[in-house]
Amino acid sequence: MTTYTLPKLRYAYDALEPAMSRRILELHHDKHHALYVKNANLAVEELERARDDGDMTRLPALERALAFNLGGHILHSIFWQNMMPNGGGRPQGELARMIDRDFGGFEKFKRQLTQAANTVMGSGWGALVWEPIGGRLITAQIYDHDADATQAGIPLLVLDAWEHAYYLQYENRKAEFFEAIWNVWNWGDVAARFEAAQRVDVGLAGVSTL
Repeated sequence: MTTYTLPKLRYAYDALEPAMSRRILELHHDKHHALYVKNANLAVEELERARDDGDMTRLPALERALAFNLGGHILHSIFWQNMMPNGGGRPQGELARMIDRDFGGFEKFKRQLTQAANTVMGSGWGALVWEPIGGRLITAQIYDHDADATQAGIPLLVLDAWEHAYYLQYENRKAEFFEAIWNVWNWGDVAARFEAAQRVDVGLAGVSTL
């Protein structure tokens, strides 16, 4: 049976300051993310037990629990790698060209992604997503950990808009957090994800009308 594990950070807890404080990163990674990993594993175990017992009445609740916690695990794992000390700036190469093509320029893309995160109802994320059917970049709002995007969409860059991502440091000034986070983006990581995503074939050739 697959066991999910909490990935180690690639940098020190204070490496993203001042955009993200040491205490925020420590709590976010070691407590919040760790709990999603724990609960995803528990959900898998309970699903296996329900199958063995022949008790499918528990299936809907267990499937929702797995989706929520596994979604949290995956999104946070991407989020940590999307950031780096002394990051920021702008992407280069093919990723930059595609951002220009699909958003009309970097600044327009930045505003759109920030607005996607800022206007999520309740808890959630903003995301830059590769949509392989149309062969284009889009932004998406993710509610809790459930994507409101095309089913085949592949997240490349995710921006955590849950209160635990910023409140201890920024209180109710989440717009300041969303602005500060652009100073630590690891565009090399995003570009590598973009390159890999473009090689994905979802077997739906001819569906796009773009």
